[in-house]
Amino acid sequence: MTANASTRSKRLMTGLLGVALAFGATMGPVGLAEAQPTGPESVANLAEGLIGAVVNIATSQNVKEEERGPMPQVPEGSPFQEFFDDFYKNREGGGNQKVNSLGSGFVIDPSGFIVTNNHVIENADDIEAIFSDGSKLKAKLVGTDPKTDLSVLKVEPPKPLTAVKFGDSRKMRIGDWVMAIGNPFGLGGSVSVGIVSARGRNINAGPYDNFIQTDAAINKGNSGGPLFNMDGEVIGINTAIISPSGGSIGIGFAVPTELAENVIRQLKEFGETRRGWLGVRIQPVTDAVATSLGLKSNKGALVSGIIKGGPVENGQIRTGDVILRFDGKDISESRDLVRSVAESTVGAEVEVVLVRDGKEQTVKVKLGRLEDEPAEAESEVTEAPSGEETLPPQAGEPQPGDQPSGEAAPGAPASVDRLGLSLGALDDAARQKFSIAESVEGVVITAVEAGSAAAGKGLVAGEVIVEVAQEFMETPDRVAEVLQRLKSEGRRSAHMMIANPAGDLRFVAIPLE
Repeated sequence: MTANASTRSKRLMTGLLGVALAFGATMGPVGLAEAQPTGPESVANLAEGLIGAVVNIATSQNVKEEERGPMPQVPEGSPFQEFFDDFYKNREGGGNQKVNSLGSGFVIDPSGFIVTNNHVIENADDIEAIFSDGSKLKAKLVGTDPKTDLSVLKVEPPKPLTAVKFGDSRKMRIGDWVMAIGNPFGLGGSVSVGIVSARGRNINAGPYDNFIQTDAAINKGNSGGPLFNMDGEVIGINTAIISPSGGSIGIGFAVPTELAENVIRQLKEFGETRRGWLGVRIQPVTDAVATSLGLKSNKGALVSGIIKGGPVENGQIRTGDVILRFDGKDISESRDLVRSVAESTVGAEVEVVLVRDGKEQTVKVKLGRLEDEPAEAESEVTEAPSGEETLPPQAGEPQPGDQPSGEAAPGAPASVDRLGLSLGALDDAARQKFSIAESVEGVVITAVEAGSAAAGKGLVAGEVIVEVAQEFMETPDRVAEVLQRLKSEGRRSAHMMIANPAGDLRFVAIPLE
């Protein structure tokens, strides 16, 4: 660089510095402050108006001495022997000890009704609500619903309480802001903010899973607390987290109000839930099942059985039907039907849109009431495990490959080589051999070749082929004929109704290629 160039650079830098200083003098401190970012909008006003309705739930439970486990054994003469003798043998009170736990809840009625989780108060002998001002009130259990993990409590306040109202969780979109208030790790009145990360989550917590997922910090002790939208309405009840460490990693779950509100209303009014009951067993419509039935997509719930004595035993809905819509609600997957039926009013007459024999039709059904006691009515619909459309073999049942495929069975055997099946007539000898109920009709599977298509679909010896392509099967030869016909028609899979020895039905789609 030349001397002249160096001189010009110095003059330019001096001039720029002077401009900057002059600009700063005109801006002053206020101007500089205004140029700084202010951060996200504060939720202080929102939290201030809601925190009084959120309570800490403290519970205690008497635990008998025998439930606490065996007393540690220490060597005779050990320096710790005196300590253990004092702690375990000489405790006052002898038989019982109290175990305490903490959770959250929120007031939904100024007269003293409080919502929390069932697991927060389950088996509690004493329940206490602790309010934001430090006051405490004894609470009694009004009603609880383990299937949704919701409970309603009642306190008797000296004056009306601050209460919050429910919002519509169905309006919440992924990315919307939410705020949680609760009692994490016993630190009452804690506020955290995040967004809706996902909707409709199934975490296998119960039959009606439909959780809102959020990254708002939720920890132990937040259970039962509210999840608010930015209008201050409760759109979820914080219930569960996924965390290897036990603390928040940004994956929390809340029961949406679209499910919770009706349950809470029933618990408050009746002290119990009164759910609708359709009386069917269902399983998912897999791609293979959809193809075998000629459906355009795998949406819907496949009816695999009708419960005897149930609301649709008279035939409005039949085994093999695929339910596409229930009471105006689309059924995209089988668990949608579980929730829709449960949320329906007992005794209501609803329209059901279904596919039967390849044709869409609408039927009307009158719902019964789901009872918790009878084994047959454990659910308004009994859903098969997700994923594959088969059920796991029961203990003691023959497993795939237990018998060589060439083993002859009672009756006239027939082998369907490409599927790895050996079949036989369902006569008295077969019923006795496989302990098949008299109510079961069809063609018995006498053996399944290990590694075959049939074994891959979970078929086992002793099960019965009731239908193939919605046609009842009377003989092994007829099964072979129908399978051959389907293959010649270009079908890639065969839709079969299978009964286990007790008569429980399911559907499988076995590949023909």
